[in-house]
Amino acid sequence: MNHQVLLASTFLHRFVIFSVVAVASTVAAEDAERSWRQFRGNDANGLALKADLPTQWSEDTATWQTPIPGRGWSSPVVDNGEIWLTTATEDGLSMSVMCIDLDSGKVLVDKKVFTNAQTQADYHKTNSYASPTPVLGAKHVFVHFGTYGTAAIDRSDHSVVWQRRDLPCNHYRGPGSSPILHDGLLIFHMDGFDHQYAVALDATTGKTVWKKDRDIDYGTDNGDFYKAFSTPIVIDVSGQSQLISPASKACVALDPKTGHEIWRVRYDEHSTTVRPLFDGQYLYLSTGFGKAKMLCVAADGTGDVTQTHVKWVQPQNIGSKPSPVLVGSRLFNVWDKGVLVRLNTETGKIESQLRLGGDYSASLIATDKYIYAFDMQGSGHVLTLSDKPERVAENKLPAGCNASPAVAGNSLIVRTTTHLYRFDK
Repeated sequence: MNHQVLLASTFLHRFVIFSVVAVASTVAAEDAERSWRQFRGNDANGLALKADLPTQWSEDTATWQTPIPGRGWSSPVVDNGEIWLTTATEDGLSMSVMCIDLDSGKVLVDKKVFTNAQTQADYHKTNSYASPTPVLGAKHVFVHFGTYGTAAIDRSDHSVVWQRRDLPCNHYRGPGSSPILHDGLLIFHMDGFDHQYAVALDATTGKTVWKKDRDIDYGTDNGDFYKAFSTPIVIDVSGQSQLISPASKACVALDPKTGHEIWRVRYDEHSTTVRPLFDGQYLYLSTGFGKAKMLCVAADGTGDVTQTHVKWVQPQNIGSKPSPVLVGSRLFNVWDKGVLVRLNTETGKIESQLRLGGDYSASLIATDKYIYAFDMQGSGHVLTLSDKPERVAENKLPAGCNASPAVAGNSLIVRTTTHLYRFDK
């Protein structure tokens, strides 16, 4: 082989390798942009800033729509072209996981995970037996139905890798807290009528790594005031990881490796549901029922920080169920009865209000242009991301949303009480 031929062959070989790597990197980047692996997205904040989502949709303009049997309020999660969600029968005696193809809407998996001879009494009519949102790992989907069962499902062959049905909790009104993955641990809350604790399982084996009882003074023997439904987040404070774990009457920060308590802040409300937000210095916490307040809390404390680290408290028009969004310095919250407010992050003062109408359980999501709010009556509102948001569109679907929407690339994934939809521009 002469010198010129050798150079040409070497160049071609390197070009092919470079091309393969470039294509693989592009595919990986696209897959990452089309993923929404946990409740409220990969960063747990409801933001999809790069997404170019539709502002108008209807049942007739859906890319596809797929009926979802049973009753479940778990939000869809997305990864590698797959959408996963859970559902249950109306009576809660059968609990399932489903996988839907992102591109076609075809049902790929409809697998019964747990069956129950009976369910707990006093299940609330506004809840479902499949309200906790699954969380996706690289190889497994982790499903959680509260005390009824937690399981790891292999994403390739759909087999049950492990399951736990021995974690006690009388949910009383039904389960609601979603699990999270952190550093090889599956972490979730069990805040019920009788037992209240956070627990971390080994994500590979399902074995308990730590369990932390709440140790909170609830101020009453009425178990209804012991319950909570919030999903934790993990934040970094000066190099230290903190598991921000809202409960009834208090929010505690725990070491996610051990469950050891770092700090706590107390409040009067119970049945805390909203997932917290963190801006790098301050946490924004909604305290729950009866009438929710929002607290802005510095995250660098130790011990009881109620008197020392609460920057402000806002008691007006704060959502008890829908989680807010924070876009830059703009903090948006929707009240359960349909009022969108923007709060000043420095003072907590309400800077603007817009009445949307409807009833809200689904959490807000936002791009770098718009806020999206879905109500329980079937309306999906699109609002400008501005100091005083204005309504761009109000879109109607035949059924409403109790589940929060997901984003996959430039696609909006919406679960109503009857169907799963994909909407594109």
